[in-house]
Amino acid sequence: MFKISFSRAEVNRSFHSSCKTIWELLTDTDTWPRWGPSVREVECKHRFVRKGSEGKVKTAAGIWLPFVITGYEQGCFWSWDVAGIPATGHRVKRLEDGHCLLTFEVPLLVTPYAYICKIALDRIAGILDESN
Repeated sequence: MFKISFSRAEVNRSFHSSCKTIWELLTDTDTWPRWGPSVREVECKHRFVRKGSEGKVKTAAGIWLPFVITGYEQGCFWSWDVAGIPATGHRVKRLEDGHCLLTFEVPLLVTPYAYICKIALDRIAGILDESN
């Protein structure tokens, strides 16, 4: 599903998986290149990001960019700035039916990037299918 608010665009998908499993996938820098179409490599002293974690990502274009985790709520949400610019937010929410809703939020100025996030959701689905 795709949604636009006054400040951000969102794309999300429901998974028949625990939010804990999805949260671990989202915060584990070792997995970012597997599910993130724009990430080729990651360097960070924390394998699992948390508020204030800093590092750099190698983009699909081969350029290394610094990042910092700017927003963080354990098990629920994290966001980051990349090269000093607010980038995606990552939100997980347990649904009443036991599924987990994963939402990517992008600033309105880069709304087309929501398509890349849609690809990431599909890749995450593939990773979860592989592990079952």
